[in-house]
Amino acid sequence: MGEQAVTGAGSTPAPEQTPAATAGAAAAGAGGASAGPTTAGMTADGAAGTTTGVPGAGMAADAEGTSTAARELAADIVPGPGGVMTDEVGVVTGELTLRTAHADGQVTLTVQYKDADEWYAVSGGRVALTDPAGLDAVHGIAVALLHRPEG
Repeated sequence: MGEQAVTGAGSTPAPEQTPAATAGAAAAGAGGASAGPTTAGMTADGAAGTTTGVPGAGMAADAEGTSTAARELAADIVPGPGGVMTDEVGVVTGELTLRTAHADGQVTLTVQYKDADEWYAVSGGRVALTDPAGLDAVHGIAVALLHRPEG
């Protein structure tokens, strides 16, 4: 990548604001180490020493609804004639609650008999999901596949 000058007032290059013009860049270019924080020679408005905060700036912690904390969704379903296969007890049928949970980069599907206490892992119901924002879509697909009240 090449260097780019930062535009000063009146859309003219500001030589003092180009990356090579800063003391740190000049020292680094001469084989020395730069002292202090680097700015890559950029300023918000062309004036030296100006800084501007950028809310969000690509940080997930700043964006509402993108928390990496565990999250789960639930829906009541009635599976078709074959029921839902679980790891612990085999096939479960009848009125069930489907839970889609996201934690540690994984989505896990579990079911329980409606209003019961025990949850059972849906066989094959675990998959990696790096972006927790996709949980709603995964849950919607799982409900659409498993909820078959008409058979």
